[in-house]
Amino acid sequence: MLVIEGRIFCNGELINGAIGIEDGKIVDVKKVLKGDKRMDMGDRMILPGAVDPHVHFRDPGMTHKEDFTSGSMAALHGGVTCVLDMPNTVPSVLSIRELEDKKRTIRGRSFVDYGLYAALTPGCDAEKLAPKVPGFKLFMGSTTGKILVDGDHDIHNAMRSAASAGKTVSVHAEDESMIRKDEEKNNRDHLRNRPASAEYNAINRLSAYKGMKINICHITDASSVALAASLGFTMEVTTHHMFLHDLMSDSAELKVNPPLRDKNTQEGLFKAFMEGKITMLGTDHAPHTIDEKRRTYDEAPSGIPGVETYMPMMMHMVKKGEMSINHLVKMSSSAPAEIFGMNKGSIEIGKDADLVIYDMRKIKKIRTKDLHSKAAYTPYEGRDAIFPDTVIVRGEIQLKDGELCGDMIGADMYE
Repeated sequence: MLVIEGRIFCNGELINGAIGIEDGKIVDVKKVLKGDKRMDMGDRMILPGAVDPHVHFRDPGMTHKEDFTSGSMAALHGGVTCVLDMPNTVPSVLSIRELEDKKRTIRGRSFVDYGLYAALTPGCDAEKLAPKVPGFKLFMGSTTGKILVDGDHDIHNAMRSAASAGKTVSVHAEDESMIRKDEEKNNRDHLRNRPASAEYNAINRLSAYKGMKINICHITDASSVALAASLGFTMEVTTHHMFLHDLMSDSAELKVNPPLRDKNTQEGLFKAFMEGKITMLGTDHAPHTIDEKRRTYDEAPSGIPGVETYMPMMMHMVKKGEMSINHLVKMSSSAPAEIFGMNKGSIEIGKDADLVIYDMRKIKKIRTKDLHSKAAYTPYEGRDAIFPDTVIVRGEIQLKDGELCGDMIGADMYE
């Protein structure tokens, strides 16, 4: 048995104790344990691995932007031990054949565990796909890929299919009829073309499906949060929508769908997150090459990378006393694991032994040159962060002293 000793986040508090691991599972958590192999973490903090429910690793078809190996490497270095990848790849995942093809492409090429979404379209066989996916993705607003479903009749047929399958439907909630196509020269223009009212209206159109397992992706506005909560929907929020706003830069590096909002909206969203009104964190890690992002604003693609930086930035907030560790673990680990039915997200007997260990004294600046995504940029350049010292995936040490020491052992959680 492998025994990890240190300050463990368990049952909502930090305790000095030991975790026993066998066959990739947590088999015991006690004050003292004996084992064949011991790792004494001293006063370092041991947390459950983060689960990112929203990444775009671009594999297959757009691997010049990212692939599953580079994306999972970035996730690992950011303290993320499981990711859920979106279906708008090339080809898009619309059928069991395309899903199985994507699974074969990725198998054996990930450093962290994962699940693969299927797109929810009116003609998809949701019941057949359901056992093999964490959930379905519904695109009510246009973005990367061509799997838009914006008509009420098509949405109804798609939702009826998903309801019978019993899986969560994650929704890109922007009302396509309210998205303007006017020329854009900066982030203010992009915000004008895709207003917060488009998000609110899209969520309101989903009110007919109250009671279904619906998750609103990358929510951007406190009024949308209140509406989604009133309908019983879960919600993800990104760090870029909480930390950045439209006036911070005119660069297309900050172009994203939904767009960055004005400063007051951004601050209201962050307040809603801190008050526990939002369900979980999700990065919407959406990398493009720096050359693509340096095209004219109108031509540049939308998307911001973030899987490697969100937890380190949040951990620095914990260090400064701006956020409780309880809140962060719930938002980043236990909530997404519970919503998507994974045996992860907490340090307790029977759970997968996914552990991330932080030395809270090791504060460093985020530098693009140190990151592992193929996206050679970050909107968080120079921000303080605490990156993990050690990362363990199902009992296997993947990262030690901040350096890769493991292999591509990541498994599909929905095989």
